[in-house]
Amino acid sequence: MRTTTLGKDGPRVGVVGLGCMGMTHAYDQAAPRDDATSVSVIHQALDAGMTLIDTADVYGPYTNEELVGRALAGPWRERAVLATKVGLVTGGGTGGGPAGLGRNGTPEHIRASIDASLRRLGTDHVDLYQLHRVDPAVPLEETWGAMAETVAAGKARAIGLSEVTVEEIRRAQAVHPVASVQSELSLWTRDPLAGVLPHCTAEGIAFLPFSPLGRGFLTGRFASFDDLPADDFRRDLPRFQQDALRANLAIVGKVREVAERLGTTPARVALAWVLAQGPRVIPIPGTKTPRYLADNAGAADLTLDSAELDDLPAPEGARY
Repeated sequence: MRTTTLGKDGPRVGVVGLGCMGMTHAYDQAAPRDDATSVSVIHQALDAGMTLIDTADVYGPYTNEELVGRALAGPWRERAVLATKVGLVTGGGTGGGPAGLGRNGTPEHIRASIDASLRRLGTDHVDLYQLHRVDPAVPLEETWGAMAETVAAGKARAIGLSEVTVEEIRRAQAVHPVASVQSELSLWTRDPLAGVLPHCTAEGIAFLPFSPLGRGFLTGRFASFDDLPADDFRRDLPRFQQDALRANLAIVGKVREVAERLGTTPARVALAWVLAQGPRVIPIPGTKTPRYLADNAGAADLTLDSAELDDLPAPEGARY
């Protein structure tokens, strides 16, 4: 797989990474976990050149980091660029996080959380430590200063932000370099294109799109609300409610039309569009299925005229 740099001076990574959240959290939680397959998918991702492996302490909580830690035991760790996140909590904290989660950006929480994450991940450092959300109750400079301490202590190689504004990026940059910004970006979530992504490009900051396949919707897997698995958090999201979902099928139809013309899959088209948005754009689609992993990896080799998808209709429904 072709590569790019994780930030201005960071390590080289495959242009498509792997998001591990769904292996233990949020999606299809009624189904029994298959940790052996998930570990195999992480290994297959590394073999395919998808070297950026992304997790977070809140996924589970904690179970996702534990799973990723088992998968990266031994020689696998050296092959991975390991990223985790801090700042969202399942109990307490400031309100305003996605899915009812709280936020905790206190320096004390950051310091305790990095040590706990390293224990679960079975490593002495992470390559990228990311602030999952800014805590409005704590000055960003204080939170980011604590994040910078993890770099000074050798516990993180670099630090990044998630779901932030250009102003917040600038405030953080004044304290310590920002290696990456992780935000949702896909054919039905284009908000970062207006300001955040151009700023990252100008500053040499890597941009890591999560949910680049619209939480699976852009692949054409869901034709109705009833197609969503039981106990799946997408059932609570506005865009997946029946009327909105039905309207949003027009977006899927256009993606499928382009895929059929190119002789490829909707997933690869959707990911190729994201990749075309900049040289340091590194989408991290999540999957726990080998077949979907191979499909995602193939997007790195797809040449796409992204302009033909720029006139898609806006989606019905908010993100959360």
